Amino acid sequence: MLGKHTPVPFQRVHKAAVFCLFLAICLGLGYPILNRYDPRETPGLGDVRSYAAMASGNGGTVRNHMRYRVLVPWIAGRIRAVADGNVGSWNSSMFGLLLADSLFVAGTGLLIVLLGGMQLGGDVVGLVAALLYFVNFANANLRLTGLVDAGEGFFLLMLLWSVETHRFWMLLPTAVLGALTKESFVPFSIVFLVAWVLMRREWARRGTTIWIFSSGALSVATLIELHLALKASGNLIDFGRSLHQNQHYFGHLISSLLDRNLWYIFAWLLPMGVPYLRNFPKSWVVPTGATAVTAFILDGYYGGAPGTLGRALFSTSGPLLRLSMSYFICGNECQSSRNFPERDVVL
Repeated sequence: MLGKHTPVPFQRVHKAAVFCLFLAICLGLGYPILNRYDPRETPGLGDVRSYAAMASGNGGTVRNHMRYRVLVPWIAGRIRAVADGNVGSWNSSMFGLLLADSLFVAGTGLLIVLLGGMQLGGDVVGLVAALLYFVNFANANLRLTGLVDAGEGFFLLMLLWSVETHRFWMLLPTAVLGALTKESFVPFSIVFLVAWVLMRREWARRGTTIWIFSSGALSVATLIELHLALKASGNLIDFGRSLHQNQHYFGHLISSLLDRNLWYIFAWLLPMGVPYLRNFPKSWVVPTGATAVTAFILDGYYGGAPGTLGRALFSTSGPLLRLSMSYFICGNECQSSRNFPERDVVL
């Protein structure tokens, strides 16, 4: 382990090496979908069937709202075209989905490391948080099974990284790619950025406000254009109404809160993560909390199947809770790192 006095900037080569390590971990965690079971035939993972069809070029057979979640299946399709006939007994479409999801999960892990170094001053804390993120139930059993949540989670965390490093221009491509990944990214991103502006009191800065407004408008415009491109009406109000399937809000809320998939994700995370959120700026905690509340509202409106709420909450609040839990585990490291400001993290 490096001495505490040694200044070790987190340079590009280190980031590339860490990303490759994280990618290998993700591919290992997701390997069972290639040779152990088929998530397309697994109860609770029925959405994978639609994404696999889109990746294999049969997207025209997908008629529900999942046909608008095009980014991850598109990436998987490009990978499938290269892998077809070269991956032995593996299904090339599932391999494409696994690699696409792994890229996003690994990228999320790298952002967690960078954000941890930014706030807590120690690379070790961020690395522990990233590893805690990888071993969570949600990754091996949900994100790395061919679903698109890995992409949404990555772009949501990219919002935080962009604004906290004042790379506001990054909000624009993030808005477009996030909207192409999953429709829920649009309300999540708008709520998050508005809350961030309010907490940082950035509304007085015209440049920041313009970037935030442009990001929200671009995500909505992307969703409209996507619907038009797929021969839909482009009317997002009608699309939103079509998603309204729940008439028993309180009953569905209770059912979602009692869902074992939710507690597999958060049962060990909340007790060790929530108490240490006080060590993070309110501009991180409040927007994350507001986005999590939005997830509850959207789940109540949509009436999602068991596991839907847990997946959404993992996307919106999972990374910050991992960092907070890592602070609990590496408390001494955090304090020591803060005593040596010369050890900088180059973002």
